[in-house]
Amino acid sequence: MKMKVKVKNKSRLDDFNKYKSHKGLKTSQKRLSIIEYFLKEDRHFSVEELYYEVKKVYPKVSYSTVYRTLKLLADSGLARICSFGDGTTRFEPAHKAEHHDHLVCQRCGTIIEFKSTEIELLQKKIAQKHNFLVVLHKLELYGLCANCKKKARRH
Repeated sequence: MKMKVKVKNKSRLDDFNKYKSHKGLKTSQKRLSIIEYFLKEDRHFSVEELYYEVKKVYPKVSYSTVYRTLKLLADSGLARICSFGDGTTRFEPAHKAEHHDHLVCQRCGTIIEFKSTEIELLQKKIAQKHNFLVVLHKLELYGLCANCKKKARRH
């Protein structure tokens, strides 16, 4: 049974196909379905989370196939590896020119992506003030999401 998935940004899949051709790699239908699902869902996945979701469609898919596919996506630049201090490695689709930061709930693990022009401008200003060239940055704010904050107030 084929997994029918529409990828939001088909050019990302095209980018992967160019990468695999350049590296002389072949892609099975299972691997392609994993990639399509990952790109379509556009969220943070641990290997386990993606494995269990893909396994619903491909019961015979192996954990190692999902792991190797995510590693391949990271190597190709189509996925970023994220670690939010909870010991779980997550992968998120890399967006070419879109930078975003994260709010991470320490209780339930919810990850909220956000963009802030003000933060980006402030970072540039601080770097200029210190004659510093920023080549990469990430901002992660840790706390409680709205649901966990509500639950904490009840107790």
